[in-house]
Amino acid sequence: MRPDPKDPHRNQRIYERGQALGSAKGAVILVHGRGASADDILGLAEEFGVPELAYLAPAAAGHTWYPYSFMAPIEQNQPWLDSALGQLGRTIERAMSAGIAKTRVVLVGFSQGACLATEFVARNATHYGGLVAFTGGLIGPEGTRFQYSGKLSGTPCFLGAGDHDSHVPWTRVEESASVLSGLGGDVTLRSYPGLPHTINHDEIEHARSILQRVVVNSETLS
Repeated sequence: MRPDPKDPHRNQRIYERGQALGSAKGAVILVHGRGASADDILGLAEEFGVPELAYLAPAAAGHTWYPYSFMAPIEQNQPWLDSALGQLGRTIERAMSAGIAKTRVVLVGFSQGACLATEFVARNATHYGGLVAFTGGLIGPEGTRFQYSGKLSGTPCFLGAGDHDSHVPWTRVEESASVLSGLGGDVTLRSYPGLPHTINHDEIEHARSILQRVVVNSETLS
């Protein structure tokens, strides 16, 4: 289907893996990076090793959520950015329509997907099951004053990246962690010296811990 130029991601497919939504303990929204695919990032479901959850991965039109750097002026990335944020919202709504509360929804993204997931959580702050940002940060040019409303109410947030990543400045990751903390997130920030633009084992372990907490909390409530 040809993308709508005003809302390019709206009709893109949402892929699923793991438990069926109706029987899952929670849902993980996996957001792929630029040039990658939903199928690529769904591979993390096996890496995490938490089979009690449903894994949902929306696909970006043309394999990119927005055309320019996440640190470009916001207007340069429109309407793709708003469309991408809308697609994340619809993916969460799919989980909620199956009876999964936002407190059992974890957003996980890598690179451009991590930036999008972080921006979505900040713009729509509430108590989520968690946020995992593998090499990403809030969207906007250098000097942006990040002001958001809402409360994350203790949402566990993990932000990890290499200390000299060529795509995502470490200062923006730090700044994003500070903003999320100010919104009431329970933030863990990790810098990995010399880490290339990839995900390492320690980051996977931090993510797994957040996902396992969703499962335990779900079983406690049931």
